[in-house]
Amino acid sequence: MTVPNGDRSDRSPWNWLLVVPIVLPLLPFLFNSDEPRLLGFPLFYWLQLAFIAVGVTCTTVVYQMTKRGR
Repeated sequence: MTVPNGDRSDRSPWNWLLVVPIVLPLLPFLFNSDEPRLLGFPLFYWLQLAFIAVGVTCTTVVYQMTKRGR
């Protein structure tokens, strides 16, 4: 069994950015309508794709800001 040391890499404040893609889809007022439409698709469908883009962006930013020199 390894003994945890005080040098943990998951203590960065950048990790709080990962809360955004979790909380954002839980806000129903964002997608609780049929309009506007984008290329014929209702708001709900293209907003779900936007949530994916937000998640990827947040994850990439957190990874880049918290990785150690290798």
